[in-house]
Amino acid sequence: MLAAGSGDGAGRPAVNGLPLPASGVFALGYVHSVYRAPSAEVFTAEGRRFTMQAVVSTGGGVLDYYALEGERRRLPGGGWLLVLAEPVTYEELPLLATPIGRRTLLAGGRCLPLHPERGARAVRVAVGAARAGRGGPCPPPYNQSLFLNAAYSATEASATSNSDIQKPHGWPSPG
Repeated sequence: MLAAGSGDGAGRPAVNGLPLPASGVFALGYVHSVYRAPSAEVFTAEGRRFTMQAVVSTGGGVLDYYALEGERRRLPGGGWLLVLAEPVTYEELPLLATPIGRRTLLAGGRCLPLHPERGARAVRVAVGAARAGRGGPCPPPYNQSLFLNAAYSATEASATSNSDIQKPHGWPSPG
């Protein structure tokens, strides 16, 4: 459950000013630099901390690239989902955003691009309270149902049969 602020009228929970849904689920979308596949890291927020739960992509190679343990699922519509065996929690996440990677926050069906039109920009992803919501309609490729629904697919508690899960073999250990 998401904390609703300090009670001083500071606003509703948001990630970089993009309002979060009551579930606290949001995603950081990007185009993978090696595979050129639209992808997203899926997070859940609690208070001012957020936890990476999964990676979703249009290309299965992106999931292999991360070399993370977890359950792989083929999603309806052809996407891939990796639910992390060991989720990672952050208080803030510093990133470099460029027009090539198109880093974009997605929450509640809305998007907030983090990348500049040209060059590069250092950004810091953080959860806090915001009085006025930022963001707008999601541009391609993040307007695809794969990305708009991925956050909910990654965090739902429904069981998946072993025949639906693909576990890659021979992944190197993270390090």
